[in-house]
Amino acid sequence: MADSGAAPPIPDDFLALAIYTAVAVLVIGVLLLAAWWLGAKTQSENKGMAYESGVIPTGSARLACPVPFYLVAIFFIVFDVEAVFIFTWAVVWDLLGLAGMIHITFFIVVLLLGLIWLWLKGGLEWGPSAEGRSSAYRKTVS
Repeated sequence: MADSGAAPPIPDDFLALAIYTAVAVLVIGVLLLAAWWLGAKTQSENKGMAYESGVIPTGSARLACPVPFYLVAIFFIVFDVEAVFIFTWAVVWDLLGLAGMIHITFFIVVLLLGLIWLWLKGGLEWGPSAEGRSSAYRKTVS
């Protein structure tokens, strides 16, 4: 009779992964400890000052960026991540079959609907709209 309380044997791959992880954590810990121990412990005004290509900073670094910049950055992240998903699907499309085709089609349709919604809400416009420009032009002409 087999012993029902015995754990199944651990494959060699898992043992190698555990050793690799332990060594990596140990090396990171040793390097962090060495940096703390060997690092300078003094503080001064010059050490705390920002350094940018040899130019002493003047004024505030807090410059207001226009909101459309942040919106375009977020849109880029969203659509860039979508490209990664589509690329990974394209690599294995022959293994996924019809189910994979249906899933990626649904994914792309949802993304296109999101892009259309974004376009209709004006999220892709940086400047004044065409109507705003024409009304401003009529005011200056008349």
